[in-house]
Amino acid sequence: MNKKILGIFLFAAFMVSSVWAQGRKGLRINEVLVTNENNYQDDYGCQSAWIEIFNTTFGTVDVRSCYLTNDKNNPKKYPIPKGDVLTEMPPRQHVLFWADGKPNRGTFHVNFTLDPDKDNWIGLYDSNGRDLIDSVTVPAGIPTDHSYARYEDGVGHWVIKGGNEQSGYVTPSTNNITLDKNVKIDMFTEHDPFGVGMAIMAMAIVFAGLLLLYLLFRLIGQISVLIKKRNAMRVHGISDKEEAKEKGFGREAGEVYAAIAMALYQHLEAHDVEDTILTINKVKKAYSPWNSKIYSLREIPSKK
Repeated sequence: MNKKILGIFLFAAFMVSSVWAQGRKGLRINEVLVTNENNYQDDYGCQSAWIEIFNTTFGTVDVRSCYLTNDKNNPKKYPIPKGDVLTEMPPRQHVLFWADGKPNRGTFHVNFTLDPDKDNWIGLYDSNGRDLIDSVTVPAGIPTDHSYARYEDGVGHWVIKGGNEQSGYVTPSTNNITLDKNVKIDMFTEHDPFGVGMAIMAMAIVFAGLLLLYLLFRLIGQISVLIKKRNAMRVHGISDKEEAKEKGFGREAGEVYAAIAMALYQHLEAHDVEDTILTINKVKKAYSPWNSKIYSLREIPSKK
């Protein structure tokens, strides 16, 4: 029994660690600004280079114990500290790290800087310091207050954003593209204005779910019957499946079902033929005696 409990505990711990690791695999370096003169300021009012990380998953991911580095030979250059609740990234959200070389200023200030005159390689490593989650090489010569960013959050190619509508605005801690419309709804409105396709799709999903449930319940029933047969064979000491099939182990005899049906018949008082005779008994007093006043009146003596 203890071995079973230990096995279940180890399996659960393995699954939790796997899910946690898979969540961290969804982190992406999303935008980098190397030369900051008139752009975003940190909590100290200083303008420094910054690195934006985006959570592409639909679950909360904690970046604590991960590593940020600009040196391929030193993957553990900046360990993201534990104990800060702000390291928990909500689904599809961003977090900003300042590359100012001043880690004493807080969790989100790394211990290295970025050089605008040369290519800057930036890597994000998992908590073991070996698995590379994501990396990017920021080219040299990017103009001041321009960022190197993914065209779309977490995916797509990289572009230089220069703070205007033509090249794209620099977007620290927010979406690289403003989501001001729902493309899927617009597509449905254009191709299915009356909602016929959506109705068919919804019914297909429902019936597919019902079919899946039917197959699942049928499979569970078959497994239950097999387990019942195996237990019956074990009780009677039979190992030959053909012999067990001949003796009907795992299947109840017809007499058992007949007895159950008769017991239910008697218990529920079920009747196949009902009596059609109605018997009406006329009561002597058709009124409520407790409310009658005749018993409180004096009777008139009869003359004989």
